Amino acid sequence: QVQLVETGGGLVQAGGSLAVSCAASGSSRSFVTMGWYRQAPGKQRELVATITMGGRTNYADSVKGRFTISRDNAKNTVYLQMNSLKPEDTAVYYCTVRPLFGSDYWGQGTQVTVSS
Repeated sequence: QVQLVETGGGLVQAGGSLAVSCAASGSSRSFVTMGWYRQAPGKQRELVATITMGGRTNYADSVKGRFTISRDNAKNTVYLQMNSLKPEDTAVYYCTVRPLFGSDYWGQGTQVTVSS
């Protein structure tokens, strides 16, 4: 059974930076895709960024140029560096991984709050 443990997040002022990470355990294989979604109060969960095993990245337009996703395949860990944060980035950030076979796995979420 795959488990995802998210760390990081917290409270930061607008313009500041935060980093979150997500370590996947319970699988000896790397995941095809790893990524981050977020959900703000009263809104639907939305894509933030994803990264493939080969390092190909995809970002939401709203975070391009400010956020950077990376991964360590040996550690089955995905990272999200968030710079120039805005109040509208406030949300619960969820880690997700896609194995070669089977359904996606989701983390429990970590709160990111950006004060104005």
